[in-house]
Amino acid sequence: MQRSTAKVQTRAKARSEAPATAFVPNRTIVLVGLMGAGKTNIGRRLAARLNLPFFDSDCEIEAAAGETVEEIFRNRGEAVFRDGERRVIARLLAQPAHVLATGGGAFMDPVTRAEIARRGVSVWLRADIDTLLTRVARRSNRPLLKHGNPRAVLAELIERRYPIYAEADITVDSGDGAADQTASRTIAALAACPRALLPPETDGEP
Repeated sequence: MQRSTAKVQTRAKARSEAPATAFVPNRTIVLVGLMGAGKTNIGRRLAARLNLPFFDSDCEIEAAAGETVEEIFRNRGEAVFRDGERRVIARLLAQPAHVLATGGGAFMDPVTRAEIARRGVSVWLRADIDTLLTRVARRSNRPLLKHGNPRAVLAELIERRYPIYAEADITVDSGDGAADQTASRTIAALAACPRALLPPETDGEP
């Protein structure tokens, strides 16, 4: 697998009239990373510029369950949420190419990770802990940050998850710069990634 590193509503959004780039991926672009990495923000910009639909897996899970992610964690537990997440992402990956923002824990699941590798091209939006803290402070619906010190929780998640995120096809640094610039670097990295141009695997179907 060739990887590249670049410094670089949840329903499908309407396609723009014309794409802003000549690059057209043959696979779904799957954004992975911790909460606060900018997956939804960057994902929407990528979708608009690549003339693709945009989906957010957390919002699709909420629509399917009739509960918010926070309520699912509280009422049913993380294991139930992860099971639903796995099924929703598999369903989305079976659809035509789009941009998919995933929850922070989705890529940690080996089954989901394998399905992304078969059908998509993965992009890790990497951010340092200070950037993440600044961003997550703007929202109060982060279940994993409800208990304990947010910096300590994020530090533990970074230690545990970043080695797995590093298995993504592409890594793009998502710092404090303008989101449009991060989107441009992401598109450039995708255009240079052979996997983005490969058709998705289809279990031997014709």
